Amino acid sequence: MTNDLMLQAEREKVSELGREMLDQGLTKGTGGNISVRSGDRIAISPSGVPYREIEPEDVPVVDLDGNRIEGERDPSSEIAMHTGILRERDDVGGVVHNHSPYATTFASLGEPVPASHYLIAYVGDQIPVAPYATFGTPELAEAALDTLGDEYNACLLENHGVVTVGETIDAAFEVAMMVEYCARIHYQAVSIGEPNVLPDEEIDTLLEAFEGYGEAH
Repeated sequence: MTNDLMLQAEREKVSELGREMLDQGLTKGTGGNISVRSGDRIAISPSGVPYREIEPEDVPVVDLDGNRIEGERDPSSEIAMHTGILRERDDVGGVVHNHSPYATTFASLGEPVPASHYLIAYVGDQIPVAPYATFGTPELAEAALDTLGDEYNACLLENHGVVTVGETIDAAFEVAMMVEYCARIHYQAVSIGEPNVLPDEEIDTLLEAFEGYGEAH
């Protein structure tokens, strides 16, 4: 790796967090993808390369329209979803897409995850579900972007997985972890009984607190 690698730090992050997705059980095989924005350039996971084999120089760099600027590898098949979100959400600097098992269970049911745990505030008042569209298509990109809107930091992709966003890629990855945690808690709760869902007023309080502190306490 040369010292003048374009978006070197961002490409290193994509390489590092791909391995972390596997280690945290957020995906299997080559499923999912990660992107990091720097100005009008984006470092994004290469297509079809096992995460543990991805080195920074393997990570392609594209512009906001998805055109490859640097790198020999093809960008992820979900490039339209990543670039669409990063073009439309000025507050987003990183996007994580994964197939974490508990969250994807609810995605396959087409059911949003409600506020049965206060850490839902990492996302919003719930974890909504984007309607199904074939992977890698503009239709999926549009569905994800419409469902995220301006107010959500994550959504489920029906019969597919999860997409999360954050001001930084580390923030987006933390949201991905919280999505899976909240989905697991909700799954376990409904397996036993009827979860208590937090009222709207408390959600508003939590959202304000999380915005003010920048993290959960």
